[in-house]
Amino acid sequence: MDASKYSAGYYMPPEACFDWTRREKIEKAPVWCSVDMRDGNQSLVIPMSLQEKLEFYKTLLKVGFKEIEVGFPAASETEYEFLRTLIENDMIPSDVSVQVLTQCREHIIRKTFEACKGAPSAIIHFYNSVSVAQREQVFKKSKDEIKQIAIDGAKLVKKLASEYEGNFRFEYSPESFTGTEPEYALEVCNAVLDILEPSETNNVIINLPVTVEMSLPHVYASQVEYMHKNLKYREHVTISLHPHNDRGTGVADTELALLAGADRVEGTLFGNGERTGNVDVITLAMNMYSHGVDPKLDFSDMNSLVEVYERCTRMHVYERSPYAGALVFAAFSGSHQDAIAKGMHWREDHDLHRWTVPYIPIDPKDIGRTYDADVIRVNSQSGKGGIAYLLEQTYGYVLPAAMREHLSYLCKGVSDHEHRELKVSDVLDIFKKEYFDCSSPISLVDVQFTQHGEEVEADVTFRDERENDHGTIHTIGNGSLDAVSNALKVFTGEKDFHLAVYSEHSLQNSGSGSTAAAYIGLEWPDGSKSWGADTNNDIIRAGAEALVCAFNNRNKH
Repeated sequence: MDASKYSAGYYMPPEACFDWTRREKIEKAPVWCSVDMRDGNQSLVIPMSLQEKLEFYKTLLKVGFKEIEVGFPAASETEYEFLRTLIENDMIPSDVSVQVLTQCREHIIRKTFEACKGAPSAIIHFYNSVSVAQREQVFKKSKDEIKQIAIDGAKLVKKLASEYEGNFRFEYSPESFTGTEPEYALEVCNAVLDILEPSETNNVIINLPVTVEMSLPHVYASQVEYMHKNLKYREHVTISLHPHNDRGTGVADTELALLAGADRVEGTLFGNGERTGNVDVITLAMNMYSHGVDPKLDFSDMNSLVEVYERCTRMHVYERSPYAGALVFAAFSGSHQDAIAKGMHWREDHDLHRWTVPYIPIDPKDIGRTYDADVIRVNSQSGKGGIAYLLEQTYGYVLPAAMREHLSYLCKGVSDHEHRELKVSDVLDIFKKEYFDCSSPISLVDVQFTQHGEEVEADVTFRDERENDHGTIHTIGNGSLDAVSNALKVFTGEKDFHLAVYSEHSLQNSGSGSTAAAYIGLEWPDGSKSWGADTNNDIIRAGAEALVCAFNNRNKH
């Protein structure tokens, strides 16, 4: 590798342009233009068919895009037919503009207008390359000659717009803007604007594409600010951004350029596009959302959006792709899970509207995700807090702290042994198998209580499955559970355990008709604990059954 062959191919503005550094955040959503149908589609190994493009187009409308670049109609019959289908079948809503791309070449511009004939609202997006590399290596033309290409294109689109049926707006891109001297890009754009004559009724879009990323994001922001300050007719000109992602900083380019005065963003869902892709509109919009700014796009059903995208484009949304990836909210780490669970409880306990949960930048429910399937994920790295939170949120079981730790070791052991992630239903199965299904060797047959002041008399009937024997013990305790514990000691001859943990609560989410859950921890002379649990309409019976389960579990592991 020889880094000496590379040098900066970008140009800073001729004057200081750093006002954008004094802005803290993006205050409002830009105008969004989806280029999935054009830039995104042309980058696919197998471009979308007409039917796939129609489905994707309808999806973009549902999300809320008001400007959609539908293709390069002069480039292929499919793209030409797609645009005609939209126009002739009245598929362009009254508040939506379709956009088409054309080079500054006469025959291509003319075919583009043929495709747009009768459009209720169409943006004619024309462009030519103006960068140093393109001028010298591709066109071999001077600055004046390159500028004349743009001027001639502007004259022709203006002329044809008056001749063809339809409602047309204009957009001009100095392609390869990031590799162009800013003062020359400004000269070309202002020459185009002089032809198009922006006005209150004739808003013109000047698009400043990051055709190839060449610099750190702050350089692009300064370039955009220079254009923002010096473009003619500025009050009637929309400055648009079209970033690519060659350096992996397309989102940062766009965010800083919006701070620098841009009004509009062209991008794609999930960042699909040429080479490393276009800027990802979902990431941009959701970043704004996470700062309390309404992005004016609806991503409340992200899973469906991913499904349509993957099916129509045959691309895959990476599992760690911001906001949309399958694992972006997933916490496997025990410490992360514990913090998230505590944060969720904090919100609930304090009735908070603001989202402040650790490790999770937005509420997954806002984009159609669930806490159990998308946030707390159980594997051998998981911890007691997350596993307990899953049981509580999904099934209503609120385990005492020490029991959570015991269950977490059981779950992690299963995950480690079987080399797989556990579903919440797997956690429930382990929980019930360990703490409920334990009627051997001792089972509780019946229990009757009589209250005598501070004490409780009990007649407790047990069965010893090993001996196929049963007996009824009459005993006294300072409460019903203490009475059952005393009876169990007499029946088994085991007198060295004591009741260390008891917890109970009403059960709301079990779906079994039970109204209460009880949890028992027994401590033994060696310091170990054994655990049991039960649910029952009678909380006293639930506690008694849980105690027997805990007794039976002493030698289970």
